[in-house]
Parts: sequence; structure tokens; C-alpha cells
Amino acid sequence: MTTAHHEDRLSGQIQFILEIDKLKRVLRRNLLIDGSRRENDAEHSWHLGMLALVMAEHAEPGVNLDRVVRMLLVHDIVEIDAGDTFIYDVVAVEAQEAAERAAADRIFGLLPGDQATEFRALWDEFEARETPEARFAKALDRLAPIMANHHNEGGTWALYKVTARQVREKVAIISDGSATLGAFAVDLVETSVARGHLAP
Repeated sequence: MTTAHHEDRLSGQIQFILEIDKLKRVLRRNLLIDGSRRENDAEHSWHLGMLALVMAEHAEPGVNLDRVVRMLLVHDIVEIDAGDTFIYDVVAVEAQEAAERAAADRIFGLLPGDQATEFRALWDEFEARETPEARFAKALDRLAPIMANHHNEGGTWALYKVTARQVREKVAIISDGSATLGAFAVDLVETSVARGHLAP
């Protein structure tokens, strides 16, 4: 590798690292589990990586955990441009795909070619949910806010008048990635309803 090529490569990597620092500014609708403030996307991504390490035994046999964690680290980077989309906002969800694809083109494109291809492939895999790794990663992404709302006396469910029917529709994706975690999520939803923290 020539010195000039090495410097160009390093420059692209540094540019990407500086850019993704902006993920710390992207606020999600969800509150922290203690309810003290809204969570940001960088905290969410770290928390999901830890969830993957702790909950690995609940994935399908043979799931590549390293790939799951890598997917979770990159899955929300596109929200630097596209913003956080509230999954219960039907109109916003419809517009989300095109905005996120454009963001993926721009942000991953800052990296050297091989890394740009690798990171974009991880993001595409997560979005497609066709591999066991992507299904498990998506299950964790869907489980985390349910756990937060359950421990927040309804949290954003109460704030945005979300119903149990709406939440149950989202739980199916968790079961698709992990039967155990899917059953756990269903129990959280039903307990929240019983406690009056989620509208039936």
C-alpha cells in the first residue's frame, strides 16, 4: 500500500468516525428504563450489542454472534440523516425506507471501498431480516423498547396512546428471531395491560 493510498484510507475512516459521533445527538422516542430522559441512538446501539452478548443462548442454534453484534452497531447509523422513526407512526414508516437508503449511501460511502461495502451489507442484511443473524438482531431491537416501556409504567405507549393490539403486532418479529424472547415479550405486554400501563 502506497503512503498516499494509506493516507486516503485513514482519512476516509476518520471522516466516518467523526460523522457517526452525530448518532449521540439523535433522540429516540423511548425513555431510559428509569424514565429520567429520552434515549439516544448511540446508547440504544450499545445496549443492543450488550443484549446480544447476554441473550446469545436464546438465538437459533448456530447463529454467528459476532455478525449479530456488528449488525446492531451499524443498524441505526442511517438515522443521522433520516432521523428516528416511531414504529407506531404509519405515515412516517412509509417514508422511512427511501430516506434510510439515501442515508446509507452517503454515510457508509465515507469509508474506504471495502469497508463501505462490508458495513452496507450488514445494514442491508439487518433490514432484509432473511438470515438467522438478522432475525435475532431485529428481535433484540424490537425487545429493548418493550422492556423500557414495561419498566416505565407504559412510557411512550402511554404518551402516544399506543394500544396492546399495536404492540402485539410488533412482538411477532421478536418471536421470529427467538421463541424464548418472543414469549418473554408477550408476557411483558400482558403484564403491562394487567397493570393498566398499556391500553387493551
